[in-house]
Amino acid sequence: MERRRFLSRTAVLAAGTALAAGPFQGVAAHLRPDGPRRPGRGYGPLRPVRDLRDGQVRLHLPEGFRYRSFNPAGSRLGDGTITPGRHDGMAAFRGPRGSVILVRNHEVNGPVGAFGDPAAAYDPMAGGGTCTLRVTPYGEVLDSRVSLNGTQMNCSGGPMPWGSWITCEETVNGPDVGNDFSGGDNSRLRRRHGYLFEVPAAGRGRPAPIRAAGRFAHEAAAYDARTGAVYLTEDNFGFPSGFYRYLPPKNPMAAGRLLDGGRLQMLAVRGRPNADLSQGQPEGAVYETTWVDIDDPDPAFTGTPSNNDAIQAVGMQGRAKGAALFSRLEGAIADRGVVYFVSTQGGAPVTQPVPSGFGDGRGQVWAYDTRSGRLRLVVESPGDVALDLPDNITHSPRGTLVLCEDGGGDNYLRGLTVAGELFDFARLEPVPEDDGAEFAGSTFAPGGGTLFVNVQTDAGLSFAIWGPWRDGPF
Repeated sequence: MERRRFLSRTAVLAAGTALAAGPFQGVAAHLRPDGPRRPGRGYGPLRPVRDLRDGQVRLHLPEGFRYRSFNPAGSRLGDGTITPGRHDGMAAFRGPRGSVILVRNHEVNGPVGAFGDPAAAYDPMAGGGTCTLRVTPYGEVLDSRVSLNGTQMNCSGGPMPWGSWITCEETVNGPDVGNDFSGGDNSRLRRRHGYLFEVPAAGRGRPAPIRAAGRFAHEAAAYDARTGAVYLTEDNFGFPSGFYRYLPPKNPMAAGRLLDGGRLQMLAVRGRPNADLSQGQPEGAVYETTWVDIDDPDPAFTGTPSNNDAIQAVGMQGRAKGAALFSRLEGAIADRGVVYFVSTQGGAPVTQPVPSGFGDGRGQVWAYDTRSGRLRLVVESPGDVALDLPDNITHSPRGTLVLCEDGGGDNYLRGLTVAGELFDFARLEPVPEDDGAEFAGSTFAPGGGTLFVNVQTDAGLSFAIWGPWRDGPF
């Protein structure tokens, strides 16, 4: 079930604007649906591989790669807590004696009650949060525990170089807001949601939201060491999304953590108020950008507005000042001064049906240069045969991007090399009882010897994948 893989290479830049040389500089803005220009060799064809945990086939991988699944939903953590489902965003940190510390999100919605100790929860009625595991590079669990509970819809986030994971709530649920699509009763929640929380790799997260970083449908966070800013994506499913940056009152590397009380801003295209970048883009599109301030990043709602109104409250402030429109911004990662982020349903309309919501394409990958302030389109998908609704992303030690797909049918882990090659690395074996299963939370262990990734579903689990990395672009 291999799919065609191709990218054209071109140096054409919109309006004659040139970016500094760097990763993905030669990658065109469009994949071609009619035939390969430059096939991505990657690591070769995929084949079914048995899970070393129990012998079942869960992944299709290239020759020579092996994997072990671990910590499925319903199993017990080392502290006795039942592992929740909906495994999502994740980061890997160096652990003692060659081990790896994983901090992992659980995107649980609704007032279902906190997992773990309710006395330690931010909101004892909310069922999301994070688990921290210490594992070997081969997916053998050495220790595991709850590290943050009582949050909600913990979707993605980002690893921070001072040794923390920023976890993001993809919701604005709370007792002051009407019910969302899940049908849960928000009046049962005790606290407001829609914030960032920090979880140290070596300890428990503080149940204190970073309110100045906004209350909106947060997805991912990426840190820029030069400026100390944290770049944020918004996955506002039914409405336009924005690309944000949070400027903390003190550089987190000096403070040792991300402080509240900073300034939130939203990206705009210079000279083009409310530029709609969710639509199909010209090849090599590059935009000069600026930033607009969000005056009230943590709005206090009265009268219990609808969830649809509340979830747009922060973004509408930015768009009133000319901020750009995107479709469903999800994964983000920073690499050498560039923040790469994904627009899951961005791009020109395609023939294949797309999920309901804002955006009719099959996905875009954008690159924001934090030094020049230029925004560049790296890839726009022409259809699901080439790239199907990219979601979480990370990068390998060599700079190759890893894209987790969130489409219908087969779901892949795909690689996008700095030379402009797109290739399939892994395919998820269909889960008969859950056709919505998808890859999420890809992250390389320090040193790059193991790729960890999750399957997000009610019966979620995590994988450790290892093999002959030097034979290919990761």
